[in-house]
Amino acid sequence: MSDDPQDVDNSPENGAGAEAVPAKSGIELAREALAQAKADALKRGTLPGQNGKRKGGGRVVRVRDPGRGGDPKLFGAAIRDLMASRGWEQRAAVGGVFGNWAAIVGGDLAEHTRPEQFEDGVLTVAADSTTWATQLRLLSSTLVRRLNEELGHGTVRRVKVVGPSSGPRRTGAWRVR
Repeated sequence: MSDDPQDVDNSPENGAGAEAVPAKSGIELAREALAQAKADALKRGTLPGQNGKRKGGGRVVRVRDPGRGGDPKLFGAAIRDLMASRGWEQRAAVGGVFGNWAAIVGGDLAEHTRPEQFEDGVLTVAADSTTWATQLRLLSSTLVRRLNEELGHGTVRRVKVVGPSSGPRRTGAWRVR
């Protein structure tokens, strides 16, 4: 058997019968590719070899997709437009709160608390002790106001504070009944 990938082995052990199709030559493959390119150009309405001229010989009028082409935009403006078109503004803003937690709540509180989840206007915050969880609960209305200043009015409706979990209770001789 030769190393040429275009050779076809028509032996009976390969499952090919007497009606095996011979391999296409390079010229035949090139003709098929050219025919496919011409068909694609015809679908677009251009004529092959005419440097993009349309059928009918008229002036080329290109319709731009909104948001495509045109003058370059500043990176920040392009990102804002992308986030607005996809509906990602609120999620990005909440992600900014998670990343900037210390600046929003202050260093002492941020050292002992961390935002866990934001869903349906409820921000879940975990505290590392019951004392800090209580402190955060007392500050929750102030925190909601401060977060809404950052994110926009009505984004955060409530702050849910979760204290540390004590883990499963062990059974043993020292248990009170």
